[in-house]
Amino acid sequence: METRVRRRPQLLLLLLLLCGGCLQAGGCNETGMLERLPLCGKAFADLMRKVDVWKWCNLSEFIVYYESFTNCTEVEASIVGCFWPNRLAQGFITGIHRQFFINCSVDRVHWADPPDEILIPLIAVPILLTVAMTGLVVWRSKRTDTLLCGN
Repeated sequence: METRVRRRPQLLLLLLLLCGGCLQAGGCNETGMLERLPLCGKAFADLMRKVDVWKWCNLSEFIVYYESFTNCTEVEASIVGCFWPNRLAQGFITGIHRQFFINCSVDRVHWADPPDEILIPLIAVPILLTVAMTGLVVWRSKRTDTLLCGN
């Protein structure tokens, strides 16, 4: 009986070591996640200091840093047994967006029709060319038939 008691802690320790990446039995440790996510935010902020502020709206300037940030939040969430994305991680990421990208607005292009002086020729010329080419093909096909029958 004494050997069974000694083996259980060893077995438990072995299971804990083998299951290092397993989700916690109690589910998501939200407090732990809220403590760990700021580490990702700080690392991202440190990397963003390398990018000129006026380039913060150009994704190609910092895409590698942002990918590292999102990977960090995913890893930290899984360490504490949480799924990713979740409402807390999304809220944290939204806060980072507000901190760095609040001045990045989407400029929408307002399309307008060109003036009639340009629009009418752009419509009429292809129509006239189509009619002319169709007429030419019909005329040539009739003339070829006449030439072949006449020989």
